[in-house]
Amino acid sequence: MRTLIVIPTVQTEKDIASLFGERFRSADEIWGRIRRMIAELELPYADVRLYQDALPLCEKEPDIVKEIAARGSKNHQFLVELMEQGARLVGTENPYLLLEEYRLLQSALGGRAHGPGNQREHQSQRLLSDRDRFIAGRINATLLPGEIGLLFVGLAHSVEPFLNADILVRRLVSSLRDGQAKTEPAGEPGPGRPIAHLHDN
Repeated sequence: MRTLIVIPTVQTEKDIASLFGERFRSADEIWGRIRRMIAELELPYADVRLYQDALPLCEKEPDIVKEIAARGSKNHQFLVELMEQGARLVGTENPYLLLEEYRLLQSALGGRAHGPGNQREHQSQRLLSDRDRFIAGRINATLLPGEIGLLFVGLAHSVEPFLNADILVRRLVSSLRDGQAKTEPAGEPGPGRPIAHLHDN
């Protein structure tokens, strides 16, 4: 059995409101809660792999994460902390798809986009789906039996449909909403004992 914990990377007040209503006032507060919840799981960090959306598969993933963390990203600062505890960072995205999406965004922002808006929206959705397939493929290929993956991913993504059937998915969103406390530590996942207090929907 392989376990994947999906962690939302909230960035804006709109993200916060759509997920949590008035439970949290800021992204800093949410990231503080995420840190505490992950700490409460008592994860065996030597068996934990970290996946981050927008982190390209290359030879400099740790350097990229540390650079973004130094700019103040709570998300990436947390990744650095987890790496220091022994978790392994995995290149997560296809750099060519990221570049294509960047060019599409820049074209739209610069008023250079060709075709009607619905065509641009279709291109954007196709790229997002392609990214999700690639992310899932990386998880399928690198998350080993008995390991736990932490996937930090934006709200627009839908990676789960492309994951292999033996990967048990747990989402942090519902647990954050409910404010649930720890019920038992997460050792090696097994049948009927999958990080019990995290929700699967």
